[in-house]
Amino acid sequence: MPDTVRPGSESPRMDPISSPLLTDLYELTMLKAYFESGMTDTAVFELFARKLPRDRNFFLFAGLEQALAFVERLRFSQRELEWIEASGLFDHDFVRRLESFRFTGDIHAMPEGSVFFPDEPVLRVTAPMPEAQLLETRVLNLIHFETVIASKAARSVLAAGGKKLIDFGLRRAHGAEAGLLAARASYLAGFDGTSTVLAAPLFGIPIFGTMAHSFVQAHDSEIDSFADFAKAFPKNAVLLIDTYDTVEAARKAVTLAGRLRSRGISVRGVRLDSGDLDDLSRKVRKVLDAGGLREAIIFASGNLDEYRVARLVGAGAPIDSFGIGTSLVTSSDAPALDAVYKLQEYAGRPRRKRSAGKATWPGRKQVYRLSDAGGAFVRDIVAPASEVREGEPLLQLVMKEGKRVASPSLEAARAHTQTQLAKLPERCRKLEPAEPPYPVEIAASLKTLAEELDRASAVDASAA
Repeated sequence: MPDTVRPGSESPRMDPISSPLLTDLYELTMLKAYFESGMTDTAVFELFARKLPRDRNFFLFAGLEQALAFVERLRFSQRELEWIEASGLFDHDFVRRLESFRFTGDIHAMPEGSVFFPDEPVLRVTAPMPEAQLLETRVLNLIHFETVIASKAARSVLAAGGKKLIDFGLRRAHGAEAGLLAARASYLAGFDGTSTVLAAPLFGIPIFGTMAHSFVQAHDSEIDSFADFAKAFPKNAVLLIDTYDTVEAARKAVTLAGRLRSRGISVRGVRLDSGDLDDLSRKVRKVLDAGGLREAIIFASGNLDEYRVARLVGAGAPIDSFGIGTSLVTSSDAPALDAVYKLQEYAGRPRRKRSAGKATWPGRKQVYRLSDAGGAFVRDIVAPASEVREGEPLLQLVMKEGKRVASPSLEAARAHTQTQLAKLPERCRKLEPAEPPYPVEIAASLKTLAEELDRASAVDASAA
């Protein structure tokens, strides 16, 4: 195993997000080994998840746009090449080969926003072996993270029953990129917006925000803080009323609304961020309605997840919208998926990993989805890509010879998500485990191919 390298302070700066060096070291060592072994024939890798997390019924595919953008721009800058050579791990000839490195292959993928299940490839890469290998770490990193968050967010969307949902998670996210991509993934899944400002200019996602407890605390009078905020934002006066006494603060909001009305300013709503949200929302709603603020919304936040949202909605709490933060951006109950990127074919021959508990189905594959007369999903079939089966083939060509041939907008992916969730069987739309689970069938021809490869391996082993 190569020694680790500690670059000095004089190392040139590189783009920390798009750099091909944002990868595992073994991706580079594999490139060198493949080059020197002359192993540059066509390889097929597939990205899939082995199993669902506990209490989950489906995955929601996300992150394809970021993955394709990375692949399309993949190249080594002069600074990066200089660093690789200076690291002492690689020789000059290898660095020279990287100067012209580009991805020239094809990629098939499910549309972003598709629901999928274990053992189903969501992305297939077909390219010369070194090119396909180098994609592994960063492509898996991007797709895995957004899929984790989108899959979590979709559960809140289903639990909310049409109530507005806002991503509030940036400050608790595991890094800046994670917070930003969580805003995108949750919006794709059906959230209505985010508090992360940069998501607006980058992705066109609506942004939302109210006021801080510190603003209330910095004033000597709570009602004065409300008044100052309403004057500063006359079209978006949503008042944070739980800094002290929540119900008393609601009464102050009603009093203030009467004063502001003559100035053309209306109190748009109030926000609850702590306490018994069910009980408080009912008390606050009565105060607002009695004071003539029937149109004012109640926005709730504070350690929410899909289960608390489901309980509040199920109890009929008069809450109009929810802000969800930590549990969303960390996917606290399922922070990682058993997602992998595995070789399935090389030089025209199917390949199969046979490790205990990690065996793969060989060859390039397609996923066919069967639906009933009403359009609801019934079952999926994973079969060799060479076969034509009944049902809808889910993997589509998205990149040809290194160039994208399809680039749906985020809004299109979001609409696709809504359609997909609506077509899930009712039992799979619930928070508890579906019984029975959604059926995924492995085609008999695929099983036969695996058995043939296993027998051939056994013969080779005995001959050796």
